[in-house]
Amino acid sequence: MNTGQRPVTIAVSGGTGSGKTTVVDAIIEQVGSENLAYIPHDAYYKNRADAPKTADGAINFDHPDALETSLMIEHIKLLQNWQAVDIPVYDFTQDRRTRATTHVMPQPIIFVDGILILAEAALRELFDIKIFVDADADVRFIRRLKRDIAERGRTLESVIKQYETTVRPMHLEFVEPSKRYADVIIPRGGYNRVAIDLVADRIRRMLADAKSES
Repeated sequence: MNTGQRPVTIAVSGGTGSGKTTVVDAIIEQVGSENLAYIPHDAYYKNRADAPKTADGAINFDHPDALETSLMIEHIKLLQNWQAVDIPVYDFTQDRRTRATTHVMPQPIIFVDGILILAEAALRELFDIKIFVDADADVRFIRRLKRDIAERGRTLESVIKQYETTVRPMHLEFVEPSKRYADVIIPRGGYNRVAIDLVADRIRRMLADAKSES
């Protein structure tokens, strides 16, 4: 649907394990996936060889330079101009991009999620609504631990080491300070149904307004 108006672009940020994906999924369930284009920042991770390193040589996947944000910006701008894009597919078990891509069609609402998207000034300029999903550090760590072991083939020791070496320091340096740029802060992540319902209702009204003006 091309109404002649620029699609509304919504950022969903927050620390690792805060519940961003749960919030996005809950909103999509209410609004309808047919109205939304979804772009995860995680898809734009660079290959292991191109990722930044810490002083002791460890790969730092939690620094902004670990992601090809310039490509994501290009894709968002294309979607905002009602053009389809093919976003990368990243293999987290191998820490590299695959040859595959995901075709994303333009929609009236563009959802962008990622831990660092509000820390990037060039990205912030593209967002009409900026949401930060908040959760306690211990909750976030436990969720990340479970996910990385179950879905990414990591060991308990490797997850703990990465959390201490890069995840926590980068969260304090980049992610937590970016909260001040948010228009809406959702505490308790995906468990905050009241906040999710309010955001979903706002998006439904925006879609209705766009259709009435088309």
